[in-house]
Amino acid sequence: MKRDIFQAIADPTRRAIIALIAIQAMTPNAIAEHFDTSRQAVSKHLRILAECEVIKQEQKGREIYYLLELDKMKEIDEWLEQYRKIWETRFEQLEEVLAVMKNEKAKD
Repeated sequence: MKRDIFQAIADPTRRAIIALIAIQAMTPNAIAEHFDTSRQAVSKHLRILAECEVIKQEQKGREIYYLLELDKMKEIDEWLEQYRKIWETRFEQLEEVLAVMKNEKAKD
């Protein structure tokens, strides 16, 4: 089954894992230490993140480290950009309305 980036960020645990490995590459055990779930549950989240291509594995000696794929995270940013523009326009409109209301109140 092909997964996409939005499946990766849909779960709060996966978002927390992304936040952890955004700071530094970590082993599965190091990641699991941050959660009150089983090692198997964390492994499942790691597998989903890897299937979504949000993280990648890197072998260093006998250890496997997970690293964040920053290019893949850009997909989220690009998708959000369209909404960011809408929000900015609405805030600008609200600012204009508030300025008009303030001027009208000052005249009274």
